[in-house]
Amino acid sequence: MVDPVITEPPTERWSGLKVVTLGTAAGPAIRSECAGIATAVVVDGVYYLVDFGLGVTRAAHEAGLRGEDLRACFVTHLHSDHVAELPAYLLWNWGQPVQGFTEPVQILGPGSADPEAGAIGLAGLVDHVLRGYSYDIDVRIVDEGRPPLYDLISVEEIGLPDSAAGASGESTPAMDPFVVYADDRVRVSAILVEHPPIFPAFAFRFDTAYGSVVVSGDTTESDNMVRIAAGADLLVHESVFLDFYRALDFGPEFLNHQLISHTTPEGVGRVATRAGARRVVLSHLAGVATDEQWTAGVAAEYDGPVTVARPGTVFEVVGSGTLAPATAGTSA
Repeated sequence: MVDPVITEPPTERWSGLKVVTLGTAAGPAIRSECAGIATAVVVDGVYYLVDFGLGVTRAAHEAGLRGEDLRACFVTHLHSDHVAELPAYLLWNWGQPVQGFTEPVQILGPGSADPEAGAIGLAGLVDHVLRGYSYDIDVRIVDEGRPPLYDLISVEEIGLPDSAAGASGESTPAMDPFVVYADDRVRVSAILVEHPPIFPAFAFRFDTAYGSVVVSGDTTESDNMVRIAAGADLLVHESVFLDFYRALDFGPEFLNHQLISHTTPEGVGRVATRAGARRVVLSHLAGVATDEQWTAGVAAEYDGPVTVARPGTVFEVVGSGTLAPATAGTSA
C-alpha cells in the first residue's frame, strides 16, 4: 500500500519508508511553478537524494529535510536539469551552522561518456564545483568553524558490469540490475536506461525493510525499466506529453528527441504492467497537460493506482520489505 499525503513541513524525523517528490518538472525550460526534478527517499529518519533539479535546495528545506540527515546522493545522468543545483545544495547543506552534514556523504552517478575526447563525468563535475567555490568554502571553514567540505564529499562514478558491454547512447543492451550502494537501511541497485544521446543514464531501485522504490530517471520505454521495477511497491517514472510539443512551433530535432528519449503515459503504463509495480507516480513531467490527461494514458495500459506528483508530496510506502530491519541503536 502506498498512500500519498501532502504534509506541512515535518518537525521530527520520519519512521518507515517515505518518498518525497521535491521537484517534478522536466527542464531546462520553465513551463510551470514546479521545481526541477529531485526525489528524496527517506528511511527511518535519514534520506537519500536522487538528482539536483532547479529549486531542490529550497524544496528540501521546506519538506523538513536537513543536511545532517543526508546519507547519500544519486545522479541519474548529466543533463543540466538533473545536476544544475548540485552546487547550491552542497553549499546550503554543509556544516553545523546550517544543520548540515558533518560526516562524509557519497555521491554516485555516471562517469564520462568519452574521456578520450575530454568529456568529464560526475567526479569531474563535483571537482569543478568545489574548486569554483573554493574561496567561499575556505572562508567558511575558518570563519564559521565548518569541517572542510572537500573531505566530506566522496564521488563514485558507477562502473558498468560486463553485461553492459557495447552499450552507448544509441544502444542499451538487456541487463540485470546491479548493486551500487548498501548500508544498514537500504540497498540501491542501478540499471542502464535509454535516453539518447545521453550515456550513461541510470534508473535506481531502493530496497528496504519496508518496501521498494524505483526512480526511472530519464528514459524512453525500456525493457531494462521493466527489469529494475519488477514487483516494486512504488514506481516513480518520468513522462512526456507529446501533443503539447506537436501543437507548438518546435523543430523536428527537438520533437524527435522527445519521442525517442522519453516515455509517453501509455508507455509508463505498459512498463508498470509488465513489471507488476504496485503503484505509479508520474514525475519529471515534460510538456504541459492536465492530471486527467497524464493519468488517462497510463490507465489505458495499467490498472493500478496512478498519481501525478506535485512538489512536496509525501508518499508513505508500506510493502513487502526486502531487507532485514535496522537493529536498535543504529546511528542515523
